[in-house]
Amino acid sequence: MKLLELYILRRVAQMFLTALLPVLAIIWTTQVLARINLVTDSGQSIGSFATLATLILPTIIPIVMPFALVIGITQTLTAMNNDSELAVIDAAGASRSIITRPIIAFAVGLSLLSFLIANLIEPQVRVAARHMIAAAYADLLSSVIEEKSFRRVEDGLYVQISERQSGRVLKGLFVADSRDPAFELIYYAREGAVDETGTALIMRDGEVHRKAPDGNVSVVRFDSYSFDLSDLTQTRGQARMRSTDRGLPFLLNPDPTDPDVKAHPGEYRAELHRRLADWSFPLALGLISLVVAGDARSHREARLHPMVSALTIALLLRWLSFYSANQAENNAAFVPAIYAAPMLSGGLAAMALLRNKKTHIPRPLRNLISRVQTLIEKRLPRNGPQPNGGDS
Repeated sequence: MKLLELYILRRVAQMFLTALLPVLAIIWTTQVLARINLVTDSGQSIGSFATLATLILPTIIPIVMPFALVIGITQTLTAMNNDSELAVIDAAGASRSIITRPIIAFAVGLSLLSFLIANLIEPQVRVAARHMIAAAYADLLSSVIEEKSFRRVEDGLYVQISERQSGRVLKGLFVADSRDPAFELIYYAREGAVDETGTALIMRDGEVHRKAPDGNVSVVRFDSYSFDLSDLTQTRGQARMRSTDRGLPFLLNPDPTDPDVKAHPGEYRAELHRRLADWSFPLALGLISLVVAGDARSHREARLHPMVSALTIALLLRWLSFYSANQAENNAAFVPAIYAAPMLSGGLAAMALLRNKKTHIPRPLRNLISRVQTLIEKRLPRNGPQPNGGDS
């Protein structure tokens, strides 16, 4: 690679990282804060929360990378145009490939990285995060519930214990269960324990108060009573695998006996085509950015800032991709649109580069921009010495 190509590649890479890291940090923070309930509800340590936050990071990198690449390319080429570097390159008779080759190589590298993250790394970290959350709730009563404090296990179910002893023994149990609208149950027991399977809470020497909707209360004393936890452990203690958690081999040949595949076959179809199409977004948007900002332009030429134009196109294409993938879950006719968003747009941009065709603003919009610029220049105070109005 020539010295000039390395110079352009280095500037684009630096601007790419400058745009990527802050945006990635903001989005990552919002995603992490949305899962703060792992600590508040299940009593996990800050170390577990940090591990979960680390597992979230690979899931958002492929989404942010294409937009950071657009900013890196357009900002670098715009700065080079403002410094007349692009004009000097053209005047020296250099081929346009001097500019396009390093940028396309960088975009191809990011596309391959996006493919690896989306199809190899992201499914694994999603599964690990689901298992981690499931494990946090699996033994909720015997290891998480704090002593002498009420804890909401789920809507309508509250638990308090006075003391936790060795051997999974709980002293001073109080359970309030109002999940069934037909009646309310309140359990008191001197002691109890969660069985080894985690599906039942065995309470001993206590009583249960049952309140009917008409206000009548019945009290039953018991020596031993089994409180069913199977629904709770199934909903909160097991990791449910969805289409986004599956690897590419599974999506290519899904198991027809899998319960989630049978319940949501459209999600697996849409996820497969999304995986096969989204990885090309960095390359497609890189080509579009080159078309928008890769030519030497006069400073007096009326045009939108290349970053505004390229980001607008990128947002529209990304929205089209998300919309097509969502619609493809119910209608397979939207599958071609998933591929059209990045690949068709990237192909059109590549043809424009090969033909060395410049982009232009439509004449009506160009005239409007010129008038606005002229009006602004007339209203701005003139620089330079002003005539002296004092006595000579």
